Amino acid sequence: MVRVSFHRGKCIGCNGCVEVDPNRWRISKKDGRCNLIEGKEKKGIYRTLVNEDEYPLLVQVAANCPVKIIRIERI
Repeated sequence: MVRVSFHRGKCIGCNGCVEVDPNRWRISKKDGRCNLIEGKEKKGIYRTLVNEDEYPLLVQVAANCPVKIIRIERI
């Protein structure tokens, strides 16, 4: 399994994550920040567990984030 963590409050809405993985990320029409699909919020951090097959793409997503607020961990 892979854990994805995302600090939405620091998101600048650059759309970099959506460009790499539109199946896991969306831009909010309300505030222009990104949303982690299926992410659950706790203390401002959104997290979700995904299958190992998404790992390579999620590593690219994290690398593409200019403010470095996306963390990908194998667990």
